[in-house]
Amino acid sequence: MKLLTILLSILISTAAVADHHGNLATGAEHDMSGDNPFILIARVQVKEGMVEEYLRIAEAVDNAVEKTEPGMLFHNFDADPDDPLAFTWTELYANSDAFLLHTSNAPVLEYVGQHAQLGEGFTLEIYGNVTAAVIENIADLGFPLRHFKTTRVGYVRPSITN
Repeated sequence: MKLLTILLSILISTAAVADHHGNLATGAEHDMSGDNPFILIARVQVKEGMVEEYLRIAEAVDNAVEKTEPGMLFHNFDADPDDPLAFTWTELYANSDAFLLHTSNAPVLEYVGQHAQLGEGFTLEIYGNVTAAVIENIADLGFPLRHFKTTRVGYVRPSITN
């Protein structure tokens, strides 16, 4: 639960900045630079009888991502408590460029190809502001996406991004 609280505080992340009138505003209203951390949730449905094989490919990609993607701050694969064929990737990215690196990483592309054989569904949710390049990248990949943009409420602890 503590980890979820930390992740949620990060997802509603932006630092306060002054607008051109000198009024205090949040970066959420102005900043689409992609420099902020954000959370991606990927909901996966696995085909009947393929769970063990799917866990094998999930573990392989997880190990590769840990070794090759310093901008992936948190990467976890959780089992749905009510559906033995449903899983969720929870991913915390340092910034939009980290996501673009992720989707071009050879082990991730291999995983996506294997998912097509072992899985039945794959949907994405993004929590936080990202660049247009991230949204376009997801559209090119063909995954359904729900994008929850940051409001003026929230903060990022400097220790998480430094």
